[in-house]
Parts: sequence; structure tokens; C-alpha cells
Amino acid sequence: MASNKLKKIGIISIVGIIIIAIIFSLNTQFGSHLFADDQIGASKPPVTLNPYAKAVNDALQEASKAVIPAVVSIKVEIDRKQQQNPDRDMFREFFRFFGEPFEDQGPREASGSGVIISESGYVVTNNHVIENASVIIVTTDDKKEHKATLIGRDPLTDLAVIKIDGGPFPYVHFGDMDNVKIGEMVIAVGNPLGLNSTVTAGIISAIGRGGLALLRERSPYAVENFIQTDAAINPGNSGGGLFNLEGSLIGINTAIATRTGTYIGYGFAIPIDLVKSVVLDLIDDGKINRGYIGVQIRTIDEIIAKSVGLDKVEGVVVNDVVKKGPAEKAGIEPGDVILEIDGNKVSTSNELQSQVAKKRAGDKVTLTIWRDGKKINKTVKLEPRDTDGDTASNEVIPGEDDTSWEDKKEVKFDKLGFTVNYLTSNQKDDYKVDKGAFITRVERNSVAANRGMAPNGVIVKADKKDVASPKELKKIIDSKTTGDVIIFQIKYIDSNRIVAMEIN
Repeated sequence: MASNKLKKIGIISIVGIIIIAIIFSLNTQFGSHLFADDQIGASKPPVTLNPYAKAVNDALQEASKAVIPAVVSIKVEIDRKQQQNPDRDMFREFFRFFGEPFEDQGPREASGSGVIISESGYVVTNNHVIENASVIIVTTDDKKEHKATLIGRDPLTDLAVIKIDGGPFPYVHFGDMDNVKIGEMVIAVGNPLGLNSTVTAGIISAIGRGGLALLRERSPYAVENFIQTDAAINPGNSGGGLFNLEGSLIGINTAIATRTGTYIGYGFAIPIDLVKSVVLDLIDDGKINRGYIGVQIRTIDEIIAKSVGLDKVEGVVVNDVVKKGPAEKAGIEPGDVILEIDGNKVSTSNELQSQVAKKRAGDKVTLTIWRDGKKINKTVKLEPRDTDGDTASNEVIPGEDDTSWEDKKEVKFDKLGFTVNYLTSNQKDDYKVDKGAFITRVERNSVAANRGMAPNGVIVKADKKDVASPKELKKIIDSKTTGDVIIFQIKYIDSNRIVAMEIN
């Protein structure tokens, strides 16, 4: 019995071994075929590309391929004694864009970008890229290096033109700002962080962006009228190009909005119409033949609009006019509101400055003015200046030094938050006025302070009436009721201002 059991076990064992061998043989023989059937990666994409999306994708590729050869890398050598550059200080925090660390003892070399605009080798870039450079080296897309010559620069627009030899070179087509629209797709091309020929894509986020205090820290006459884009822009992109999907240049990249020194959402470019105007002057003359109007202006807000009788917020108000300047000769007065220039509506001070910056000395412009409740036209012949091309000045905010005043004749306007006193003989001489009310104090967080009034100025007009003394000013203000708006014309040492306040 035991013998039979052992035989059965032996037979079963032998059969098992044979089965295992057969399975092993099959796996060895056909294993490769089994694995081959387990495909890695799907055979086709899960989505069929929409024809419109494909067209956009193709356009991005074609535009990038077309413009990359015309965008160059710029390296400069700067004398150490010149490295303390006030213009670069302006780009230190909010606008850190130039490919150079901002240390007190920075490197001798720095970098940026540029765009070739002619077959013969003219290159446009930013002024802050090449300013104070002792040597400028341009590397073209074919990796060739060229020593560049400075042709001219314009600090008020942050543009410069340099020239390289050895052409013919590929160059860009200038677009038309009239065709640039918010929401339009664009590409930014440059050399950020040392990465040559980098292309990023985005849209036009805004047009006519001003009030950024990028260039006006240097001069109140600086022109700030940028294209805003969300195309990624980083340090080293300064002077690179902003292009539409036709491959046309529509702007020169100049700054990014950042607190870290790198891209966090928005960049800014100088619009092509201004670029074209500036580079033509620089190539022809090596300097800007810019005309100026001779007005100091500020953008209107709701309260100022109400005070001058406008139904809506539009235009810029004239704070002051330059004595014997073009505006004064044309009959423009402080308190006038400029609504249009050559038929183009003006809604901000930077828009007016940008329009004037494209004109040359000797050109005539027609300004549509709002005065005393009606529109009038004034023709202004632009004149040259000996300074850096002053066009139309944005307001200059005077200092806010508190001045102690113990004269018993002072008059306080508690609800508005400011105090005035009678003019002394010295003040009349200093401010070149015969009468008025001298602002001695402006309370913090008051209506006056919030509306832009500062101490150490002379109120010469209120509610369009001459102010002979604090007593007369009090009569004018006391005649107003809640909801009324009163507009003050104030003269400071270096500037004039229009300040409007609503009586609460």
C-alpha cells in the first residue's frame, strides 16, 4: 500500500516538473511577444487640435522663427567710477530689469538686449543698457561678435541707438500702434538671465500705461506711455523686442513690475510709434529734435472734472504755462483742460506727453481746450529747448516740510485741514507774487493732504477768483456748501499746481 502511494507521488512530481518546464519554455520562447503587445505610450494624441488653435500655434512658431535673427545680445564694459548711475538706481527695486546685479561695487560687465532695425546694422536698445559704457559688444544670432558705436540716446524715453558693421543684417518690420489692441497675442524676444534668443508669449494687457515713476524720477518731462504685457520678461530683456504674430515690432521691452528682480506677472514696453520717432532723430542728428508745448499738466480726476463743469472725467488740466513759451503764445492759460491733440482724445498726462514727444520742433498741433464751460481750439507751434527735450511736464510735487508760523493773522480751515497766513515781503519776492495766501500747514490725512495740497505754497486763485489775502480766501470758501467743489491754483517755488477739493 505504501509502495503504491510512493509511486503516485512520484508520478505527480514528474508531471509537475514537466508542466513547469513547458511553461518556462513557453515564457522563454514567446515572452518577447507578450511584452511587445504592452505598448508604451498611446498611439495617438487624446485631442484633435482645433484648426483655430493650430493656426495660432503655427503663427507663434512662424513669428518666432522670423524675428529671432534680428534680436541681439548686448554686453557692455563700464568704468568703475561711472557705475554709480542714477538711472540704474531708478530700476533698482520696482523696475529691476538690466542684467546686472545692483551692488555698490558691481561688476565691470553688464548685459542686455537689442533689436536690429536696418540692414546696415543700426540697433535700438534701452538707454540704461548702454549709458556710461566704455565698450559695447553686440552678439548676433549667428554667434558673431561686433563692436558697436553709440549713435545717440534719449534718457527721457529710455531709448538709444547703436551701430554695428559687417552687414547685411536681418532686421525687423515696424508695426503700427493704431492696430495694437488689448488682448492681442504677442511674443517677447530677448536674452534674459544670459539665455540667448529666448521667446515668451502672452497678450497685450494694457496700452498707454503711465504713472509708474520709472523715468520721471529723473525728469518731470520724461515720457512714460508703456505697453503692458504678461509675456514673461526677466533681467537681461532690456532693449529686446515685443512682436505681434505677424512678426512686426510693436515695442521695446524696458521694465518689469517686480519686487524680487524677476518676472512676477507684468512687463512694460515702449510703443513702436514713439520708438520710430526717437530712432529717426537719433540716426539723423545724434540727438532729439523734440518740440515742446510749455505746459505743466496733471491728469484730471472726478473732483477736478466736477469743479470745471465737465460731465465726465477726461483730459488733463494745465497747472501752469512757461512764460513766453509756445502755450502762452497760443493763449493757453492755467486751469484750462486739454481734451484733444490733433483730434486724438487725451485722458492722461502721459498720453499728451507721448503725442507731443513724437513731434518735432516747428511742428504745429491743435489742442482742443475746455474753458468756462465750452470747447475752444488753440494752435500751438512747438519750439525747441536747450534742455533734454522738455515736452509737457507732469506735475512736480513740492516738499512737505512743516513750517512753524506764529503770526496771529493766520486763518485755519479745519474741515479741509490746512492753514494760511499773509505773505511777507520776502515771500512775495521768492514766489514772484504780489498777493495771495501762504500755506503754512497741511494736516496729515486731511482733505487737503489727500487732494495733493502741500505747505510752502501760495494760493493765488480759488474758485477762479484772485486771492488777495487769507481773509478773501475765507470768504470764498465760506460761500460754499456741502457737495460744492472748489479749485485752488497754487504757486510753489519750482512749480504750480491745481488742487480741487469737495466741501464736506
